[in-house]
Amino acid sequence: MSGEAEEKELTLEESFEKLDRIIENLESPEISLEDSFQVYRQGMELLKHCSETIDRVEKKVLKLDESGELEEL
Repeated sequence: MSGEAEEKELTLEESFEKLDRIIENLESPEISLEDSFQVYRQGMELLKHCSETIDRVEKKVLKLDESGELEEL
C-alpha cells in the first residue's frame, strides 16, 4: 500500500504529530462510525511504524559494549 510506504518515510516527530491529529479526529463528535474505523486503522499502522523505529534505536543502544563502543548488529 502507498500509505504504508509514506508512513515509513516520516520521522518520529512527524509520526507523533500525525497521531495527535488522528486522536483529535477520533474524538470529534462529527466523525462517522465507518470513518472512525478507517482513521483508527491508519493510527494503528502509524503506531506500529513508531514502535518499530523505537525498537531499532533501542537495539543499537543496547549493543553498546563496556568501553562505550557501538557493536554492529
